Amino acid sequence: MTLGSAGSSVVVPRNFRLLEELERGEKGIGDGTVSYGMDDGDDIYMRSWTGTIIGPHNSVHESRIYQLKLFCDKDYPEKPPSVRFHSRINMTCVNRETGVVEAKKFAVLGNWQREYTMEHILAQLKKEMAASHNRWWLAGGSCGLGGVPSLLRHHMGKLEGEGEGVFLTN
Repeated sequence: MTLGSAGSSVVVPRNFRLLEELERGEKGIGDGTVSYGMDDGDDIYMRSWTGTIIGPHNSVHESRIYQLKLFCDKDYPEKPPSVRFHSRINMTCVNRETGVVEAKKFAVLGNWQREYTMEHILAQLKKEMAASHNRWWLAGGSCGLGGVPSLLRHHMGKLEGEGEGVFLTN
């Protein structure tokens, strides 16, 4: 974050920036479907954070609660935090084995700007969950099928790739 007027700017130090983000996270964000806070209140470097996203309506993620870990290294906010889903999820920008959000597949991390915040990351991940390329990806195996109609669940055994996730097209 930078402050200033008419061509001048002041760069807000990392710790002040993180304190500001902590305050916003504690107050709650928007409709309450995205939240975040520190993992350890005793961590004076404010590195380890936990985020929560409640899946967006009209998506395979609807009403599911996803936990994420965000790690702000010493170069944050100049460089993005590392972001990893603690909850299992099937999204095109998330490594299925590790849960890591891959910067090359998620524009917010790949095109990071100092002005971006953890709140922005979480809000954009929620938006990404509802994107058309993630909309019909069915989470198989231990992920469950959530709001998928029972008839479709019944036929899942007949679809190739059971347990691996199945991509349905019209």
